[in-house]
Amino acid sequence: MHIISLNAIILNIPPCLVKLPILIKRVDEVMDIVSKEKRHQIMSAVKNKNTKPELAVRSFLHRSGFRFRLHRGDLPGCPDIVLPKYRTVVFVHGCFWHRHPGCSRTTLPKTNTQFWERKFAENVDRDMVNREALSELGWKVIVIWECEVKDESYQSLLLHFLRNDG
Repeated sequence: MHIISLNAIILNIPPCLVKLPILIKRVDEVMDIVSKEKRHQIMSAVKNKNTKPELAVRSFLHRSGFRFRLHRGDLPGCPDIVLPKYRTVVFVHGCFWHRHPGCSRTTLPKTNTQFWERKFAENVDRDMVNREALSELGWKVIVIWECEVKDESYQSLLLHFLRNDG
């Protein structure tokens, strides 16, 4: 039995032609202005480790006398910075990708909005699950946002937390 795709029906393609190997762009996909290979190259360049904000936080912690481990894969969410002595993990989140509430960097792309809304919701849900799992394992979780790193507003709070509560 041959199954006719919904896209073939929407595009009004006769059933006799559906069996032919024709290439049709899916109706629900948004046309991209660059090739698939170029898009892959662009997205591959998006870093998830050793970002500038993460390096700034690591540098600050090291200058302040704290020693830590990086990207421990055996912990939920592979935290950016792990301070085993203090049983504390630090995530340095980008405001755009992790949806910092109230931040001006938390914008929604104007094209393919359904895809982006779903992508961002999955990111936020995954972050919450990872934080809860770490808490259940006895770890304290600190999230530092990209915009806080730029204005260094996180520094005094982080030091206070680690020195007094750690």
